Amino acid sequence: MTYQVLARKWRPQSFDDMVGQHHVLAALKNALDSDRLHHAYLFTGTRGVGKTTLARILAKCLNCEEGVSSVPCGSCSACTSIDNGRFVDLIEVDAASRAKVEETRDLMDNVQYAPSNGRYKVYLIDEVHMFSNHSFNALLKTLEEPPPHVKFLLATTEPKKLPVTILSRCLQFNLKHLTRDQITAQLKMIAEKEDVKTDDESLRLIAAGANGSMRDALSLLDQAISHGSGELKQELVRDMLGTIDSQDLISLYEALINNDATALIHCIDKMDEHTPDYDAVFAEILTDLHDMAVCQAIGAGADTLTDIRADIRHLAERLGKEDVQLYYQIALAGRRDLFMSPDTKIGFEMTLVRMLAFRPNTVSRGPEDLNGKQTHTSVKPDLANINHESAEASIGKDWKNLIDEMALTGLVRELAGNCILKEHDRDRIHLVLLPSQEHLLRTIQQERLQSVIHERFGKDVKLVITVEEPDSETPNQSKKRLKDEREQQAIESFNDDQDVKNIVDTFNATIEQNTIQPQ
Repeated sequence: MTYQVLARKWRPQSFDDMVGQHHVLAALKNALDSDRLHHAYLFTGTRGVGKTTLARILAKCLNCEEGVSSVPCGSCSACTSIDNGRFVDLIEVDAASRAKVEETRDLMDNVQYAPSNGRYKVYLIDEVHMFSNHSFNALLKTLEEPPPHVKFLLATTEPKKLPVTILSRCLQFNLKHLTRDQITAQLKMIAEKEDVKTDDESLRLIAAGANGSMRDALSLLDQAISHGSGELKQELVRDMLGTIDSQDLISLYEALINNDATALIHCIDKMDEHTPDYDAVFAEILTDLHDMAVCQAIGAGADTLTDIRADIRHLAERLGKEDVQLYYQIALAGRRDLFMSPDTKIGFEMTLVRMLAFRPNTVSRGPEDLNGKQTHTSVKPDLANINHESAEASIGKDWKNLIDEMALTGLVRELAGNCILKEHDRDRIHLVLLPSQEHLLRTIQQERLQSVIHERFGKDVKLVITVEEPDSETPNQSKKRLKDEREQQAIESFNDDQDVKNIVDTFNATIEQNTIQPQ
């Protein structure tokens, strides 16, 4: 007998089989049981959360020979035909492959005919956002006033791409990401039914790797079972997903808590021996930091959070709240920039070293002295010593880097970006603001910037901003200059291209210079 993949074998056959999505299921059940049926439904949500599956179950509810209800019998010819993909009155359309207007018109021409076997003729249009504008226009009139025997079930991952005229004629249901706990519970049930030996950590890893998609989770489960020769083994699952042992991460956190750079680098080197997916490692670190922050916010009641590991709860008690928030922001920025680094390990390592460098009010373990004793160096940041370049160049470069490190956004980033760093010491940061941007001081942005500086450098560091002409470029001016230089270079390169010159000469063409953009 041909093997059936788990994603198809365990596809829900009724509303009660669905995992999550209770807000959608309740509305559909009430509509079916009270005979308050709309002619068009739109299911939205990311891949693998059950949009098409839900539409097929709804088609069974509408055409079950036992009558319209939220509980189809599952055994009549209509139900079994829909389950097997053989029901002639369920017309499934993949909009990605049938986006031409002629095909849509042919489809709509058949709407007027009564269903062959069922109670309703159901049009299930998947990835409907792939339709062209002409196809949407062809669908619109029928969707507005369909015959009473027709129902439209539309599914899409990108509802923003649908015309408002289509959206306004449908009942829209947004399916949510499934939680890790929901996916883990379903995987555990399926593994038991499939007689697959497993453990909770393996299922948790697969659920985390699925990123909210049950279909992805079942595909990963299939792969993990094959990888483990019929059973789930934590080490093999980690190897398959590119994740690392949670104990390795605990050692990493311990090195951060102890501010031990040597131990931190050793942990990273040990992790790298298993060639991990550093993007996935960042995802685990961010998840752990989130869990720590939740524990710290709840306080004494954190012991009741059974979905958070005990070792993470313990670490939350040892780390300061400011440290957790700082590490989260640095890890977020590091993950975003990971693939811009020369090597993913270098990008990961630099991010973790940055956590040490910018942690306020801590002591770093340095090299041993001649007597074998460990020396200690304060790492409460002194802006002049962030790098070892010449003083003036270092200051300008470091202020731009600090703006990025502090993950500033909106108007507070605008304020910081229009300043240069004039003076600094352990207790004061003096910024100079462009006169043209003085209006930014009439808002609360200076207080917000002061708050961020307190979080980064400590409560004793005072921010002073004066308005005067700076003696060097601000980060925003530097960014604009570089952008202008790239655009000018692109224009010159485009105009000097021989093929472009030939086209201009041949067709007596003109070039719209303002449309040329650098790649």
